[in-house]
Amino acid sequence: YDAAGADVWNANATSGDCEDYVLAKRKALIKAGIPASSLRIAYVKTRRGEGHAILVVKTNGKDLVLDNLSASIKPLSQTGYRIISISGANPRSWS
Repeated sequence: YDAAGADVWNANATSGDCEDYVLAKRKALIKAGIPASSLRIAYVKTRRGEGHAILVVKTNGKDLVLDNLSASIKPLSQTGYRIISISGANPRSWS
């Protein structure tokens, strides 16, 4: 958050909230050679009904979730999250 209390998304985060971690992970994966078109940013509701951001990696057959609330990588279907909105291949386009 900035001085005015607005939520600021930071792609160079080493700490911060879930959106900051998603952007930092996305940037690192692209730098490591993962195609940006395979990465999706998703806004989800957790089992407790809380809003949360995750990074979804589209692979052959599975959508895998990178999540700052979990140390393990899981298929999206095993997270218990309900997708509210997810980016397309272009992170500026959401559905």
